[in-house]
Amino acid sequence: MIAVIVALEATALLVAAIWYGSQLLTGAPVLSFWGAVFTLGLLLAFSTWLFAVSTFLFRGYRWPRAGALVAQLFTLTIGFPTMSGGYPVAGLAMLVPAVLAIILLFDKRVIAFASRAGGAPPAL
Repeated sequence: MIAVIVALEATALLVAAIWYGSQLLTGAPVLSFWGAVFTLGLLLAFSTWLFAVSTFLFRGYRWPRAGALVAQLFTLTIGFPTMSGGYPVAGLAMLVPAVLAIILLFDKRVIAFASRAGGAPPAL
């Protein structure tokens, strides 16, 4: 379930990046072109990172739990101001999955499932 939530968040970021990039290509006004390109790069990088976290959570590895928790905390810090800033639907769309994922990350079954360590390093 957590892997699905994180994958959906990654998909939402990818859709936002595509929309942002299309707006950038159509000549939407921006204060700084290179700042907008940097923001687009951040959206794409974070989406890629979340897809990797989701994949390895699904496989049962231990390390993506920390990455998923950090992503959910970032989502909370963006979701609360969004909700209180006049966009309650968008804020709730960020807050509800983030809270659910945080609760599930600390569930005993999830901890037991996500206890797989990485394999041994390859021999030379």
